[in-house]
Amino acid sequence: MVQSWNPAGIRHAFALLWQPRLALPHMVVQDLRDIDFAQLAQAGVRGMAFDKDNCLTRPYEDHLAPELEEAWRKCRTTFPDRVLIVSNSAGTDDDVGHQQARRIEEALGVPVLLHHEKKPAGVDALAQQFAAIGIRSNEIAVVGDRLLTDVVYGHRAGALTILTRRVLGTHGDNWAAKQLRRLEHRWLDWVWPGAGLYPRAARTAAAAARRRRRLDPLPHPILRRLCKASA
Repeated sequence: MVQSWNPAGIRHAFALLWQPRLALPHMVVQDLRDIDFAQLAQAGVRGMAFDKDNCLTRPYEDHLAPELEEAWRKCRTTFPDRVLIVSNSAGTDDDVGHQQARRIEEALGVPVLLHHEKKPAGVDALAQQFAAIGIRSNEIAVVGDRLLTDVVYGHRAGALTILTRRVLGTHGDNWAAKQLRRLEHRWLDWVWPGAGLYPRAARTAAAAARRRRRLDPLPHPILRRLCKASA
């Protein structure tokens, strides 16, 4: 199922002219295999929210990319019943009868958030889903492959944000998404030199940003704990 028009994404893209740090992730990894889920839990993360396409699966496929199976198992073991998929296709009003959401839940073994507003809007639905099991928004880590949707969404929710840079596949991906992702990566490389190593880069790249008068990541208590632990 191809995503439909996302007016919220356009609105928030213009808002970044005044608040560019909303698009700057707290951490950057190549893919899920670089994330130390046990360390996240020790630092205070209690729930995980993932984008699907090019973060967990190839574009518009339901099944996990095979190379991520072990990392996905570690995530689900570390955060049992506290992992959620937040997609801009599955679980939205585009997903008639939420059929795709049900297929993904069966394939990945975790629930898909049902929501009306597409990322980066709709953060209330995420907060309510986790609040129902006693998890606050600042105890969530949001993981995705897009700055303008996943990272902005995570920041608006008050969560820790993690960007996955490696593209899992381009077959079937829509043209606009591919072009925007390239532009996002170029902007990230300019504003945050050296980003891409977990988690030490959060500290070293922030220091480089200060020296070059570029942007620091938005503050987050879990980020401070992670940087202290990696010192």
